[in-house]
Amino acid sequence: MNHTALKLFTEVAELGSLTKTALLHGTTQPHISRQIGELERECGGRLFQRTGRGVVLTELGEQIMPRVRAWLMDTDQLVNDIKKASGTPVGTVRIGVLPSTAHPLVSTVYYRLKESFPLIKLVVREGQGSQLDSWLDNGQVDLALVFRHGAQPREGESWLIKTETYLVGSATDPLTQQPTIAFSQLDNLPLVQFCRPNSWRDQLDELGRQNGVAINTAMEADSLTLQTEIVSRGGCYAVLGPYAIADGLRAGKLRASRIVEPDMTRYIALALSRHTLGTLACKTVKQMILDIVKDLAAANGTPQDAIDAA
Repeated sequence: MNHTALKLFTEVAELGSLTKTALLHGTTQPHISRQIGELERECGGRLFQRTGRGVVLTELGEQIMPRVRAWLMDTDQLVNDIKKASGTPVGTVRIGVLPSTAHPLVSTVYYRLKESFPLIKLVVREGQGSQLDSWLDNGQVDLALVFRHGAQPREGESWLIKTETYLVGSATDPLTQQPTIAFSQLDNLPLVQFCRPNSWRDQLDELGRQNGVAINTAMEADSLTLQTEIVSRGGCYAVLGPYAIADGLRAGKLRASRIVEPDMTRYIALALSRHTLGTLACKTVKQMILDIVKDLAAANGTPQDAIDAA
């Protein structure tokens, strides 16, 4: 009786089928059946009952399943601990991201990890503004890509990218045909904005109060896809950063003018949760993100290039 055999036992139970388990392992159903049969002989009884739809656990199988699962978890953790001690990054890293940073940044992280550090598992959650900060504060994520408005990074954060802010309209909208637009021209424009709570909306409202500009929120939507689709059809605008609109600009669906007077500069920062244990896996992912940002900028330029080209 060994780790592989017991792991196979749990997989057959979860899938409820010898055939599906065989497909999972790239082998044949008789091969899986023989392995289960050998395990049953070692256990001294049947673990599965064959049915017309597959297999289900017998009473003996039900009795031992919790202990088998617990043993497998303990064994896997022991392996992880040994690999950590040897300096091999291993474990789960949870990242909170802005929707506009999910691709190509986070997708590139995934593929590089798969190639260089396959023992690191990535869990990615999309969120906005204060939601990401909340996840950092309560330890629901280890790292987060967040927007910041100040000129200096907060403690424990790394500046990644400086971005400008754009008024985004449809491809034929006359208001966004010029490279820049004064903030005053946002007065009472119908805007699609992110749902509250959202630090970016708070910032926009404050700028409006300071400059006597009425911010008119015609619709709230957290989905960037939905926002840009509505804007592309005309009659409504959005206030977004370059990463959120680069694809729409390249496709000719959107036009964008950089907001000036005042400039609306923001920074994308990489933040670390104060609850994180600072595992080797977490440090590896953090450094990889920093490296990828440099590589992407060097190889492809920034979304500003797409705006200029459009």
